[in-house]
Amino acid sequence: MWFVRNAWLIPALPAVAAGLIFALGRRLPGRGALLGIGVIGLSFVVALGVAVQVFSANVEAVAQVEEAHGEVSAAEGGEEQHAVEDDQAVTESEEEAAIPEGVHSFLYDEGVDLTGTGADWSFQAGIRIDGLAAMMFLLVTFVSLMVQIYSTGYMHGDPRYTYFFGLLSLFTASMLLLVIANNIMLMLVGWELVGICSFLLIGFWWEEKVNSSASIKAFITTKLGDVGLVVGVITLWGMFRTFRIEAILEAVEAGEFSQSLLTFALIALFVGAIGKSAQFPLHTWLPDAMAGPTPVSALIHAATMVTAGVFMIARLYPAFEASPTALAVIAIIGAITLVMAGLLALVQDDVKRVLAYSTVSQLGYMVAALAFSYTAGIFHLFTHGFFKALLFLGSGSLIHAVHSNNMSDMGGLRKAMPTTFATFVVGSAALAALPPLAGFWSKDEVLAGALESGGYTGNLVWILGTLGGFLTAFYMTRVLWLVFGGEYRGHGEPHESPRSMAWPLIALAVPAFFIGFINLPFGFAHPVGFAAWTAFDLAYFEEQGAVFVVWLAALATVLALVAVALGTLLYRKAPAPDDDPMLNMGWATRVLDRKYYLDLLYSDAIVRTVIRTKLANASYWFNDHVLDRVVYLVGVGTARLGRATYEIGDQKGIDGGINGLGLSALWLGAKLRLAQSGNVQLYAGAMFAGITVLAVAFAVS
Repeated sequence: MWFVRNAWLIPALPAVAAGLIFALGRRLPGRGALLGIGVIGLSFVVALGVAVQVFSANVEAVAQVEEAHGEVSAAEGGEEQHAVEDDQAVTESEEEAAIPEGVHSFLYDEGVDLTGTGADWSFQAGIRIDGLAAMMFLLVTFVSLMVQIYSTGYMHGDPRYTYFFGLLSLFTASMLLLVIANNIMLMLVGWELVGICSFLLIGFWWEEKVNSSASIKAFITTKLGDVGLVVGVITLWGMFRTFRIEAILEAVEAGEFSQSLLTFALIALFVGAIGKSAQFPLHTWLPDAMAGPTPVSALIHAATMVTAGVFMIARLYPAFEASPTALAVIAIIGAITLVMAGLLALVQDDVKRVLAYSTVSQLGYMVAALAFSYTAGIFHLFTHGFFKALLFLGSGSLIHAVHSNNMSDMGGLRKAMPTTFATFVVGSAALAALPPLAGFWSKDEVLAGALESGGYTGNLVWILGTLGGFLTAFYMTRVLWLVFGGEYRGHGEPHESPRSMAWPLIALAVPAFFIGFINLPFGFAHPVGFAAWTAFDLAYFEEQGAVFVVWLAALATVLALVAVALGTLLYRKAPAPDDDPMLNMGWATRVLDRKYYLDLLYSDAIVRTVIRTKLANASYWFNDHVLDRVVYLVGVGTARLGRATYEIGDQKGIDGGINGLGLSALWLGAKLRLAQSGNVQLYAGAMFAGITVLAVAFAVS
């Protein structure tokens, strides 16, 4: 288990590389880029080793459970021929046989206890390796490796080339720290580092105000969500007196918690996920984040920033399972987000903004899926990472060729950019969930899980999820025709990107096409596929069997094909913006173009009117009439106190006392001096008088 025990190398290597690049980058080969690529390549190798060991251990554990199931079935057959026993006793014996003693899903949780002696709480810094962490290691390191290779071509000639690669390495290390953490406080450190790195990378070209404004907007919006996250972390610590994830989950499993307090803590944590994973209503920062370099967009959308919130829910999934209310909130927010963002993607001209709203929508699928199925949520996260990275890097290739983000400046690029075209089609088909590509299998599992769950939230998710699939297929068809169909509408001569940019597209297209086959929703594949690899609990794995609803998959596929056909009918001739059907829908276009007026609400109604005007004026009045007055009164009071201290305490008290002692000493000395006259007769008389007094006193006594 060398790879598992040394999994700490996965985040440590890019962290060290970031430090070296920042310190010595310009003196390193490739100005630091080669070091960053080489180190993340090593992290990927270690991640592969961890995945092999963890996944194989989980498959073996599942096999033992399946074997126990066979024994239970045989026992049931024998019991039918003998005396009938108590039903409850039979059920309990079946459960015990189903999960043999000592058999469990893989978990390696080691750390250093940093708690002081005698403390009634605990804090441990360490690593937690299980199927979820192994999956995320693969996704983050592979996508980051492709992004860094791609960036050598895309960022070539940029004056801050070295700084860019240093930030990429730090960004990757921060996300990997979040993934590997075995306690929620260490996870919070990784969470905040991811936010800082995204702020720096979104505003990488800060000379232009639009870029710096986008980075500030992203930072402030996500920090607003982080308030909820911090409240949730503090509440969990208050409930369980520990930050360690395993201890919290064990306490939840044992029922050692207040239901209402746990629900409050989980919803507070989810508020953090709403901000980080761009869920309604804190999704508005993500499309503006496209102001950063395109490789950054790929890394943010596919494997780091926005997946952090989904990962956090998955990491604490047993706790979320214990709160139906929290799961209902998650399902509703996810369902609203997936449709709302899909509609916004219909009216965008900027190709990166289409993909950005697509990411928001797909994150809605992941979040909603986690309300019903752990495997469905993280499987869609996994597949989406590959085809979304492919699409963003493909859009970067387009921008690199035509020097514009706008699809109205593109068109007819199929022949000029064959590699970009072919890989972009693969990514688009995967995103549109067309069979047999990766998105089909993962999105179908989301819909099937919601349908099987039932209830108002389950029905809401599968119905809106099916509608969201139609929208996705339509707007991606629109993108394909506007970018690659018709005649070229831009300036200059478009050309295919260099090999440093083309090879990562090809490498990402392979998993975008085939990776869905690792989790086929059929009985024969279930015990050896993705669900088994990433199982956090064998009992949960047994409950959540393989589900494939034929009519639902067929319905989703037919709707996607209808959307493709409709998109082809409307955009086959790649109309100009003035003739674009989506931009000529009257009030509907206006509402979508204004983003449901949420940006207007936040920026004008809240920021300008409430914060900048009302709140700022109130703050100024409070400062002028309250704070300044308090400071003035304190100053006046201090001056008067000082004056009184000087005049009474110092002059009359201290100085008067000292002067009085001096005068008293002079007076006493003058009196005593009278007794020291030098007259012998006086001394003798005084002595005689004293003896007489003593004699009389003695005689009387």
